[in-house]
Amino acid sequence: MDTTLATLSAQVGDLLRGRGWLLATAESCTGGWVAEVVTATAGSSAWFDCGFVTYSNEAKQALLGVTDVTLHRHGAVSEATVAAMVAGALGRSQANLAVATSGIAGPGGGTDSKPVGTVCFAWGLRGGATDTATRLFSGNRESVRRQAVAHALQGLLERYQEAPPADASHAKSVP
Repeated sequence: MDTTLATLSAQVGDLLRGRGWLLATAESCTGGWVAEVVTATAGSSAWFDCGFVTYSNEAKQALLGVTDVTLHRHGAVSEATVAAMVAGALGRSQANLAVATSGIAGPGGGTDSKPVGTVCFAWGLRGGATDTATRLFSGNRESVRRQAVAHALQGLLERYQEAPPADASHAKSVP
């Protein structure tokens, strides 16, 4: 694994372990790469609960509860959809914190309003607000996906570094 992703994952692990939190991922364009990076980190079983790879709209609906209305009104690549993916991941896991990704990694599939490289993100804390963002990355398919994984992990650090520890009823005890 590349050192940037390994470092980000270790930092996320330190953050989660220090707060007694568990993480869930809900991924589309990254195809489970965020979860792969996290689980490649030694000791991640103490802070990673599960990952959902929901590439199709049907999977987003069946596994995460994203509504047909959200998908048709906003599209699979939208902040509304990733916010719903985060809510579904939190609702269907023991996690305190979730991150979601959906985008257009290319080389095809882009439009004028959503060009190749567009990736939407959501980060949510159980019982708290969900934050969303959209980024436009450049490069080939692998590069767009790698940048999305890094941004997803960096977003966790930026948003939750200063957050208080989890409610004990949702925290996993860490040795």
